[in-house]
Amino acid sequence: MELHLHPRQTEAFLSTATEILYGGAAGGGKSHLMRTAAIAWCTAIPGLQVYIFRRISDDLAKNHMEGPTGFPAMLSEWIEQGHAKINWSKNSIEFWNGAKIHLCHCQYEKDRFKYQGAEIHVLMIDELTHFTDVIYRYLRGRCRLGGLRVPAQYLGLFPRIVNGSNPGGVGHNWVKATFVDQAAPMVITQMAKEEGGMRRQYVPAKLADNPTLTETDPDYVDRLEGLGNPALVKAMRDGDWNIIAGGMFDDLWDQEKHVLKPFAIPASWRIDRAFDWGSSKPFSVGFWAESDGTDAIMADGTKRAFPRGTLFRIGEWYGWNGRPNEGLKMSDAGIADGIVTHQVDMGIQDRVKPGPADSSIFDETNGDSPAKIQERHKVRWEKADKSPGSRKRGWSLLRGRLQASAAARMEEPGIFVFESCRQFIRTMPVLPRSERDPDDIDTDAEDHIADEVRYRILAVKRITTVEPLRM
Repeated sequence: MELHLHPRQTEAFLSTATEILYGGAAGGGKSHLMRTAAIAWCTAIPGLQVYIFRRISDDLAKNHMEGPTGFPAMLSEWIEQGHAKINWSKNSIEFWNGAKIHLCHCQYEKDRFKYQGAEIHVLMIDELTHFTDVIYRYLRGRCRLGGLRVPAQYLGLFPRIVNGSNPGGVGHNWVKATFVDQAAPMVITQMAKEEGGMRRQYVPAKLADNPTLTETDPDYVDRLEGLGNPALVKAMRDGDWNIIAGGMFDDLWDQEKHVLKPFAIPASWRIDRAFDWGSSKPFSVGFWAESDGTDAIMADGTKRAFPRGTLFRIGEWYGWNGRPNEGLKMSDAGIADGIVTHQVDMGIQDRVKPGPADSSIFDETNGDSPAKIQERHKVRWEKADKSPGSRKRGWSLLRGRLQASAAARMEEPGIFVFESCRQFIRTMPVLPRSERDPDDIDTDAEDHIADEVRYRILAVKRITTVEPLRM
């Protein structure tokens, strides 16, 4: 049997990195790289255990066990000769030397514990952005050699992780931060122990890096152009990680229109704050200004009028530890003190009013609650609207405001963000829709700022002109 890889696939295969993300654009040959590498390493290293994951079991079978390039087709000659055997009931492939390929799925975070005892020598995750950071970190922690002896030419190269993915999905933010943003493409970085301690590398791949597909299906790129959504086309064709396709707001978000340079808030405008509580997950505090129709003096000195009720995110405090979707585990008193400090630093301490907060902070235990604790530290909140249907209503209202802000002439209240609000800009535009309910956000995504924004929008009772945008 002969195994073939194209040049960019070969770079990933021969890389001295031990934690790799390969991909970006659709059609870059991610799955073929995994199958070929798995077979090659299994034949070279007796007893090697390779685990290939997809989030959904049906996708695993369709992507790796069917068609002219699936495992059964690639291994047909060896299967006939008895050098390899497929165990369909156990979803595994065993080679004559004791090496195995395990075909696995991990749909929910709780499913990761099924692999607690696994000794994974090679971890391959197909479509990494379909997974949460929690699942990935757990599976990476199962990567170990145990008693496996690897040939001299492979010393230091195993255990090994090879991931493949396109932009988008529930894991877009953490995958982008972990692999794409941490270093330039192709650069190998030795990670710290708290980041797994492996040698990490992002290997970008585009459609042009898979000549087999362009030769056998030259019209594939045209079908990508025909997806309709320009953001989706750009993500799938170019592997652009700076956008997301199929998200809740990607069709409306325009950074050039929605992001403003900070300006002085007119004295007659309302300033308040909103809060989404979190501990092991991030909390989000947003500081908001609401226009009363009075002209504002913009950063360039020009006057601009905004419809009454237009919202401006003028500041934020995001309670994360620098890793996507991981919180600070800060006390309620500490959060309150931090809020006061931020208000003083922003010069709004005497103007800021209580705004909506996650209603869970009002739940009492032994006569006390996070809301009461924060109030003792001079931070008071109002209960956010979390009534039935409020989530979808909030997203619909937000879409309407984004549309209003992007209009050539604003006639309805919109929403804007100061350019200093980097965590809003990082997380909000890339939030994916739920696969189960396209009118809602995937709750596994990094949606804490989104929830806080939704609380603030639903708290606007002084205006009645904004109508939900149909989705």
